[in-house]
Amino acid sequence: MSSSDSLSSTAVAVVFFRPSTAQVVRVAERFGGRMPIFVFDNGGILPDALSQLGTTPGVVRLGEGRNLGIGAALNRLAEAAAAAGFRRLFLLDQDADASPDTASALGFALDRLAGAMKGQALVPALIGPAAAPNPGHKAPRYPLRPRTPPVGALLPVEFLATSGSLLDLAAFDVIGPFREDFFIDAVDLEWCFRAWARGFACWMDPATAIPHSVGRGTIRSRFLPLAMPDQPVFRMAVYVRNTTYSWRLPHVPTRWKLKQMGYLPAQVGLYWGHHGFDPRLLVRLLKAGAAGLLGRLGRPADAPP
Repeated sequence: MSSSDSLSSTAVAVVFFRPSTAQVVRVAERFGGRMPIFVFDNGGILPDALSQLGTTPGVVRLGEGRNLGIGAALNRLAEAAAAAGFRRLFLLDQDADASPDTASALGFALDRLAGAMKGQALVPALIGPAAAPNPGHKAPRYPLRPRTPPVGALLPVEFLATSGSLLDLAAFDVIGPFREDFFIDAVDLEWCFRAWARGFACWMDPATAIPHSVGRGTIRSRFLPLAMPDQPVFRMAVYVRNTTYSWRLPHVPTRWKLKQMGYLPAQVGLYWGHHGFDPRLLVRLLKAGAAGLLGRLGRPADAPP
């Protein structure tokens, strides 16, 4: 199968939120004319970047320039691509360093999985690349799924970032949409755990890697082997809220809940110390954790428009 054949049923989906013009141009130049591009405008696309998108072949622009959160944006993109007849969607953040060759490699890998697992209980739903190092940022780690064997070099993982991953839209239709009430953090994690619980599987292709980073830098403990992304306060609060809410969900494995129950307090303490032990910050994060436990989700009051 040629590279062009492997991409014939695949579209690119990019969520833009206050991107630089260079980021928009990179997407347009790399994918324009080679793959259909579905773009969701979550706000802040500059006029010259909008003009670039308008002249790029194959671009479908969704959204009204309001920040609806990553979950809602991804859902609208998946719905539009499925309605247009595409079977797979290559999901990207605006800063993802990926190309049609990345999508093609993941497509071949997903084809191998589908063939190897035909007739088995688990159905491949999502495959993504390994996280390549990105200087100054903590690369995410994707834990292996217990009691699920690899298929050749392809690894079953508990979850992986949506950015850079290839999504099977038929599986997405059965598993259900990304949680819009999470707004931004842990959206991919919850969806992958839900996929596993419903008889689908998430995979990583170590032979394909793209740089991936979260936040604006890394916070490292001086005393413990602990590092975490440094994020704006509203994002850290959403992360805390969504993490504690996930403890209520039956499809999130107990082993993961117990791990996070030990890890989250350490993260909160490290973040609080890095930002000067401000009592107001600690109160904010504790309230966020309580909101999650109580099921109070939705758009954060201080989320950027």
